[in-house]
Amino acid sequence: MQSANMLLRKIVRSSVLPFAAQHGMKKDLFPLSRTLSLSLCLKQDKSCEPSEKLDLDEWKKVMKTGLQEEVSETVSEPKELSSLAAARETLEMWRLAGRAVPENISEEQLKTFMECPSKSAKKKYLKYLHLKELHKKNDKRKMDEKRERKLEAQDQASKMDETKNSSFICMWSSTMNKAYNWRAAQSMIFGQPLVFDMSYEKEMSVREVANTVRQIALSESCNRRSVDPFHIHFCNFKDDSLYHTEFIKQYREAWGKLLITVTDQCYTEIFPKDKLIYLTADSPKVMKTFDHDKIYIVGSMVDKSIKTGVSLARAKRLGLETAAFPLEKYLLWSTGAKNLTLDQVMHILLTLKDTADWKKALEFVPKRKYCGFVNKPVNELKKTLDLINTFKLGKGREEVRKQFPKSYPKKYKLK
Repeated sequence: MQSANMLLRKIVRSSVLPFAAQHGMKKDLFPLSRTLSLSLCLKQDKSCEPSEKLDLDEWKKVMKTGLQEEVSETVSEPKELSSLAAARETLEMWRLAGRAVPENISEEQLKTFMECPSKSAKKKYLKYLHLKELHKKNDKRKMDEKRERKLEAQDQASKMDETKNSSFICMWSSTMNKAYNWRAAQSMIFGQPLVFDMSYEKEMSVREVANTVRQIALSESCNRRSVDPFHIHFCNFKDDSLYHTEFIKQYREAWGKLLITVTDQCYTEIFPKDKLIYLTADSPKVMKTFDHDKIYIVGSMVDKSIKTGVSLARAKRLGLETAAFPLEKYLLWSTGAKNLTLDQVMHILLTLKDTADWKKALEFVPKRKYCGFVNKPVNELKKTLDLINTFKLGKGREEVRKQFPKSYPKKYKLK
């Protein structure tokens, strides 16, 4: 038994120790030899047959393969680390040489840089990363500048709000509101009446009624701020109408504080008929001058489909005088209908009341509707327009010359 153990020890030392010494492993294999010898001893005790032998060749193969795998794993990691470090060193060298190299590069980008097949491909990839980094820096700089400008604007706005909320500004606005209200209160006693006819609810949709109320609110504010305001009357006004609901939406708590007269009566029941003039664009009579003794009526209607003749028919039914603004007399009308909004009508009437100048008053007409003011008499303009139309239609020159002899010089006359 002792002789067998001695024999196994000699075999293990002679076969394993030289291999372990080459790979730096000495002490770890002794326990293995001891376990093998003990296991063999136990086997020999159980089956005391001296004919059984240990297959040491297969055990050597297993040991060699295990050691080679461990050594390959320990060697591969330093190779990758060394290659990454070498790539970083080359990048640093290129940066010092003045080439386009990014300042910060990640491991993934570094691996793709190492996988580039040629030196030119590596240069192009580094240039791409460098430009990308520059774009990011520029975007960040722009965002910072935008943020700074925004903060400066907010600071300026806060400063302006502080000045607005100062006691002097508040006192000035309150005194001006008192002055406006005082003028409106005086106009209710001494001012010239101006009537808004509120009997057009059935001719409009809900949206058109809301638009009408907005225009009337603008007219009321314009009238309140004028030097000599009108005394505004809302006639034919019903409490359960759409007008009433839209006015409450527009003014809210201020609806009951307006310095105007609201009544459900018709204007013919309040004022004498001989003083009433209904302003309508369909009237054949053109308004020449503003009469301070008359009471002008404005139809409270805004229609997108332009229903012609509705207000004119109502005025004729009531037996009232009508008038229209002289738009064609003072303006070269180009496009669009000759209908104006209610706030524009209010501006024109207030300007006429203060200055009696039609050119100043008609400046409130939208400039998209006319080309300019008329400088020549209307008859001459009509003649030139007729002449242009005849040439367009292709009439004979002789007939045109006979019809308009003054428009041609002597040298073009027939002999």
